[in-house]
Amino acid sequence: MLDLTYEPPKAKVIAGAKHDWELVIGMEVHAQVASKAKLFSGASTQFGAEPNSNVAFVDAAMPGMLPVINEFCVEQAVRTGLGLKAKIHLKSAFDRKNYFYPDLPQGYQISQLYEPIVGEGEILVDMAPGIARLVRIERIHIEQDAGKSIHDMAPGLSFVDLNRTGVALMEIVSRPDIRGPEEAAAYVVKLRQILRYLGTCDGDMQNGNLRADVNVSVCRPGQYEKYQETQDFSHLGTRCEIKNMNSMRFIQAAIDFEARRQIRILEEGGEVVQETRLYDAEKNETRSMRSKEEAHDYRYFPCPDLLPLEIEQAWVDEIAANLPELPDEKKARFMADYGLTEYDASVLTAETDAAGFFEEVASGRDGKLAANWIINELFGRLKKEDHDITESPVSPAQLGGIIDLIASEVISGKIAKDLFEIVYTTGGDPARIVEERGMKQVTDTGAIETALDEIIAANPAQVEKAKVNPKLAGWFVGQVMKATGGKANPKAVNALVQDRLGL
Repeated sequence: MLDLTYEPPKAKVIAGAKHDWELVIGMEVHAQVASKAKLFSGASTQFGAEPNSNVAFVDAAMPGMLPVINEFCVEQAVRTGLGLKAKIHLKSAFDRKNYFYPDLPQGYQISQLYEPIVGEGEILVDMAPGIARLVRIERIHIEQDAGKSIHDMAPGLSFVDLNRTGVALMEIVSRPDIRGPEEAAAYVVKLRQILRYLGTCDGDMQNGNLRADVNVSVCRPGQYEKYQETQDFSHLGTRCEIKNMNSMRFIQAAIDFEARRQIRILEEGGEVVQETRLYDAEKNETRSMRSKEEAHDYRYFPCPDLLPLEIEQAWVDEIAANLPELPDEKKARFMADYGLTEYDASVLTAETDAAGFFEEVASGRDGKLAANWIINELFGRLKKEDHDITESPVSPAQLGGIIDLIASEVISGKIAKDLFEIVYTTGGDPARIVEERGMKQVTDTGAIETALDEIIAANPAQVEKAKVNPKLAGWFVGQVMKATGGKANPKAVNALVQDRLGL
């Protein structure tokens, strides 16, 4: 198990105000279910298809068309709930949420208001090495997405693309347990990581497959504690919702602006109006979108076209038995099995592909050495070129080969970096490259002694200084390495320097 210190939610006190204010945040994350077909039709969910090409009759709300539930989407929602340690409801039901948008042909969205498929769960949000915050999940329900309105193709005209209409979404609703912008971003990062490990959502925020609605309110110190005792939301102040956030940086900036906006209103004697707002990244401000609707405004009622959804416990147990190793579990195992620090384990488990790459390299080798080479050399180079691990020109076998050559002292660390550069840019077998290019380190003490003796004879003053201050012996080591083209065995050089100078 990870040795974590669980800290209670800490308030983000806003600086620059007349009074102390605390920030309270709840999140509603919409995650597109990783499924090839939509929630209630067999239409494709392929991204980037020609407009209105992935549309079934039911998606277009043609008369007489009835929805048919996609079992795989239900399974993905159950898998997500289990991954978040949440309660799975064996009976759930669908409701109609009525509102008009041009890209919602039915005039309603099929969702789950009263009986969601997943109940209360939790997420451990990593804030710093050894420090995590617990954020409670209130519910997860599945619903269909709307289409997309396009306003910039022709002056005075709007177009509608129904390709997204009916795509399955999981709405993951948190409790108002988040207390600052950084924590809000960290929460989304951790949730995205878990979803990707589970394979239930690809987490692609750029394409809108994961987006967050952020509920922000401010209250005076002590009010949050009263809410915890009474569960009375009135203690938390009036909240405003910031819609469709798809960037960690923008989430933090929007929360900070919105908190300051609300504080300014309250300190000037006004009242915060509950509403839905949008964030303008160019102006770094939120602006009003519409007044915040309540449930009764949507005229929710049970969907007459769908029976209540009933699933069996045995099916849930089967899904649970086949869950993959999740991030926290994998991080704990990397620390225990490979002796990694929590930081290194966190970096290597951030993405499933990176974790798999590391395990291939570390298999049968020094785990710490493998981690150092992946994090410092490989990740550093990939980041510089704006690539991820799936685009690495160096395979696990090649990097493992370099590490084998270091461990067997065929090459030194310095030579290894030169070898890594060759393999990264041109490919090839590391052992063969070392052989063909004469890159083996010099282990012949006779050759090293000759080079050292020449350096000592040429620098008598430096010898005397080193005898007074032994730390200066490193100068001789560096000179020998330079004289041998970096091929001398550093351990052998250091031992000989100590011996020759009588240190």
